[in-house]
Amino acid sequence: MRENLHRFFRAARGAGVHVSPAESIDAMRAVAQVGLTDRAILRDALLLTLAKSQDEKLALGDCFDLFFSQPEPPPEQPEASNNDDASPNADQPPSSDPAGDPGGGQPIEGLGPLAQMLLSQDRNAIQAAIASASGAAPLSDIRYSTQRGIFSSRILDAMGLQRLRDDLDDLTASNPALAERLRTGLDALRDAVRDTVSQGLALYAREEAENLRNEILRNAPLARIERRQIAEMRALIRQIARRLRERYSKPRKRQRRGHLDVRRTLRRNAAWGGVPFLTAWKRKHRDRPKIVALCDVSGSVAQVSDFFLLLVHSLHEVVDDVRSFAFSSHLIEVSPILEKKSPEEAMAEIMSKVGFGSSDYGSSLVDFEKDFMSTLTPQTTVIVLGDARSNNLDPRADILRRISERSKRLVWLNPEGRLAWGFGDSEMPRYATFCSVVRQCATAQQLERAVSDIVATYQ
Repeated sequence: MRENLHRFFRAARGAGVHVSPAESIDAMRAVAQVGLTDRAILRDALLLTLAKSQDEKLALGDCFDLFFSQPEPPPEQPEASNNDDASPNADQPPSSDPAGDPGGGQPIEGLGPLAQMLLSQDRNAIQAAIASASGAAPLSDIRYSTQRGIFSSRILDAMGLQRLRDDLDDLTASNPALAERLRTGLDALRDAVRDTVSQGLALYAREEAENLRNEILRNAPLARIERRQIAEMRALIRQIARRLRERYSKPRKRQRRGHLDVRRTLRRNAAWGGVPFLTAWKRKHRDRPKIVALCDVSGSVAQVSDFFLLLVHSLHEVVDDVRSFAFSSHLIEVSPILEKKSPEEAMAEIMSKVGFGSSDYGSSLVDFEKDFMSTLTPQTTVIVLGDARSNNLDPRADILRRISERSKRLVWLNPEGRLAWGFGDSEMPRYATFCSVVRQCATAQQLERAVSDIVATYQ
């Protein structure tokens, strides 16, 4: 039972359910209480002890159904059914079976355990043997679809395939009819093993396949993501945001509490013999962090801005104050839209207002200076995401200089390659003069690193 539960925990992690060691111990204790006989109660017990959200509950339920659904063992053959129908005849001796099978489920001398099992067609024994051999393989190590043949061979070898082949050779010479029955049983056994391996692939290779898919997406140019991959990329961006929150929110909580001041604590509790009834804490003052994001949503970079805005507005636990603005030919604030609506609805509304137009950085900077310059403080980090292509219009670099002077720092993330900066209508070299940091940001991996470096400065 313990080994099966450990394999189930591994499969659950592959399905996206976080199972900590403490949670696995709780689950094993619950299973010890409810037992394994009632599958519905077992399922409920595992869901109650392991699932922390509705999504995890659904994923864990699907994983349970797949894990505990055993492939069907080889079906009974028509020849065997005919022989079984004839076997109850008490007047007919067992040795009169034309196939040479003694009947009545009696073992046949000289044959190995696997051959005996297939000829007797003991479905429960076959199923148990496949499960035992799968654990010896071990099937839980399967990661890729190309390994199905290898693990099928391992399971069959663990069940005694070599001895079965020797038995087939002997029976082919001495009893061809029985050999044919055994060969048919072996074919059915191979099918059952292939089904078991396919089930294991679905259970244990899911995490590896998802990691491989995410790694490809992380390094794919955001501007060239296909429409069918947009939902997957949004899910990946949410994972990145969750990872950043987990990495940086705990240090911030510790910093808000401070560190224990041992000397002050001992002095304060001198009246009680140094027993620390009253504690004193050291607190280091840190500026209240603020982020102002300006995102170009013109046709050339709209898709990159989609993912960037989603990531920035998923970090409220790390950064206290985040305000986002979108522009192409003019600029608007989009913070309320992103906070109140789903990503799909928010981006559709943003694009309907300012998206897919011809970019005019000068006009957009004028709008920001006129209406939102007061949002900048010495604690503000300003992030500009855009290709800095202003269609040969006035870039108004003077406004960007004033933005840089009023803020803590100015970070520019450009989705274009560095070799393209400064060519054509690109104003990147002029803008870079007033930026604290200028980085290429064309993939999800580069985006994660850039935002991580920005958030890390507030820790």
